[in-house]
Amino acid sequence: MSQYDPEDTPNSHHVHEEQTRDEKPTDRDCPCCRICGLTTERTESPEEPPDRHEHQEGEHTEHAHEPSDHAHEDHADHEAHVDHAGHEEMFKQRFFVCLVLSLPVLYYSPMLQDWFGYVAVTFPGSEFVGPVLGTIVFLYGGIPFLRMGAVEARNREPGMMLLISLAITVAFVYSVAAVAFGIGEPFFWELVTLVVIFLLGHWIEMRSVRRASGALDELAELMPDTAERITENGETEEVRVDELTEDDLVLVRPGANVPADGVVKEGESNVTEAMITGESRPVKKEPGDEVIGGTTNRDGSLRVRVTATGEETTLSGIMRLVEEAQQSKSRTQVLADRAAGWLFYAAIAVAAVTAVGWTVAVGFGLTVVERVVTVLVIACPHALGLAVPLVVAINTTMAARNGMLIRDRIAMEEARNLDTIVFDKTGTLTKGEQGVVDVATTDDWDEDELLAVMAAAEGDSEHMIAEAIREEADERGLSVPGVQEFEALEGRGVRATVEVEAAATPGVDGDSVRDGETVHVGGPNLLRYLDVEPDADLKAFADEAGERGQGVVYLLRNGEAVGAVTLADVIRDESFEAIDALHEMDVEVAMLTGDTEDVARAVSEELDIDTYFAEVLPEDKDKKIVELQDQGKLVAMVGDGVNDAPALTRSDVGIAIGSGTDVAVESADVVLVENDPRDVTHLVQLSRKSYRKMQENLVWAAGYNVFALPLAAGVLAPIGVLLSPALGAVLMSASTVIVAINAQLLRRADLTV
Repeated sequence: MSQYDPEDTPNSHHVHEEQTRDEKPTDRDCPCCRICGLTTERTESPEEPPDRHEHQEGEHTEHAHEPSDHAHEDHADHEAHVDHAGHEEMFKQRFFVCLVLSLPVLYYSPMLQDWFGYVAVTFPGSEFVGPVLGTIVFLYGGIPFLRMGAVEARNREPGMMLLISLAITVAFVYSVAAVAFGIGEPFFWELVTLVVIFLLGHWIEMRSVRRASGALDELAELMPDTAERITENGETEEVRVDELTEDDLVLVRPGANVPADGVVKEGESNVTEAMITGESRPVKKEPGDEVIGGTTNRDGSLRVRVTATGEETTLSGIMRLVEEAQQSKSRTQVLADRAAGWLFYAAIAVAAVTAVGWTVAVGFGLTVVERVVTVLVIACPHALGLAVPLVVAINTTMAARNGMLIRDRIAMEEARNLDTIVFDKTGTLTKGEQGVVDVATTDDWDEDELLAVMAAAEGDSEHMIAEAIREEADERGLSVPGVQEFEALEGRGVRATVEVEAAATPGVDGDSVRDGETVHVGGPNLLRYLDVEPDADLKAFADEAGERGQGVVYLLRNGEAVGAVTLADVIRDESFEAIDALHEMDVEVAMLTGDTEDVARAVSEELDIDTYFAEVLPEDKDKKIVELQDQGKLVAMVGDGVNDAPALTRSDVGIAIGSGTDVAVESADVVLVENDPRDVTHLVQLSRKSYRKMQENLVWAAGYNVFALPLAAGVLAPIGVLLSPALGAVLMSASTVIVAINAQLLRRADLTV
């Protein structure tokens, strides 16, 4: 039986701003499809999941890793995002092509010639430069917007795409009619600038929206391709992992990954499970202990009886959770879409009123058409296409300068409203490695002397505890004596003979250690093995360490314990500042860990964390996020391991430590490049300030319509004030400049708390 039960998969979804709990993702939920304007369809047959996307333009490539047919079939949303880079490139290419084609259109525009006082060079057919190139720009650059505008119209959810489609279509049709029938001044220059500006905006936007979907591939890579199966005659044969069955006996050599869930039948070894369970220290495995597929065997050989393979393994369970969490991501309507939707309705209403009013006043004719066209064209300001993308681009740059890589713009928007941030302990709040926390000695020894001798005795050991002791001695600048006759006592510690005189080590002689004297270094097992009882002070020191979930290592000389050090996963100095800053921002802090209750409580108390969850298995981490979301909280998850991937993806904002595993990074919305928890506070601050800039830009971008639309409609015509297309273009340009300057002011924002 695997440690993961598929029946326990949580399926409740957090309620995002404008989505009900039972709403399913649609083709519009894919930001790739919504932004690129590529037509998508949903198949809802009993054989196919309803969320499956089928792009009509281009086929997606097969996954390099296919953990199972089931995962591949149900993984269509993941596939739909694979080609984001291609869509970004599409916008880039169309922008540059249309930019080049637009320059001659602008040059030959009569209106611009009047503004800037020049006369364009003429040649036979030069009068058709604007109409021909304008038509090409409309058809080539406007297609993505027209397609998605049609989707928004069908869904009765007008947004940016429909507003853009309305403006460029009206400008194109009127301009063609103006050229063909001589009914007025064509708008080709306005048409091409609209298309170019919006292509630029969406190219910038796609660079921020793009999000790799390689989490499942990274998970699949944890499982080895082959395994050494032990035959009935005791020999080994190499087989593919997918050929293993229950009750097979496999050999797991040192350094190899366990090929499937199972139970140890023979051998002893330490197994690194941090990637799966979050346990920061290698776990000793003996006959009868369970091992998890994908974990790494360290120093000894193990013979493992397989208990679960394929879809039943713990790792496959995690993969299903990641996939489900990816699909459960709901859509947050972006600010620009909301503003565009309002402008669309406003433009249609004002255009209708304009048509009726002018028809009643002067009768239907060219004047009415010009007024209606002017209203519909200027209702879509250039600045609206840049209001959000410009802020996002600067936001992304500032984030990178402050140690953050933003991979999902919507997550950045949501970060401003976070009220709970959940940290994984190991490798996030802590360094993910053992370190010396405290030192205690008897009266005859001082701390430096004790550490120097312990580091000498552990000099030839590769154990992580030995590394921690040696590192502490190095940090203190201690001179370490030499040793001889080193011997590792399996499961107990080490024994070594100290060479004091050879090293001429100051302080390590006299009443402490004499040249050629043998010492022992080890934990409680060593004390029991040598039948040594520490004195009362050392015993109290060890008891206090045990209550904090810390390990204790003793130095023995002449059959007596002369000192001890405690070791634990060292808390990052930055973690204290990060927690304090989040509390100042009224954000609740929680901690998830696979470590014991004692370890979790000690770290939580030291960091003043509000809530902690200890001994949490991977699927339970995911459930804890859902539990917090069900309480109405907007939750961020900060982690760095495979076991964090489902929680990272399920959370409203997933934040990965940059040095973490690839799968954690691939599952996250934000990556902390510098591995500094304080960057979480910078993220929240940047999100709040960026959102404020977006709001300001939208006011500048769309606010001018409050004045421009009534003037274009002719409200003040009775007193001789009538907004011409030229003046409307000037107002558009002014709002665009203001938006650009206001976005640049974000660079001056102070993100410190």
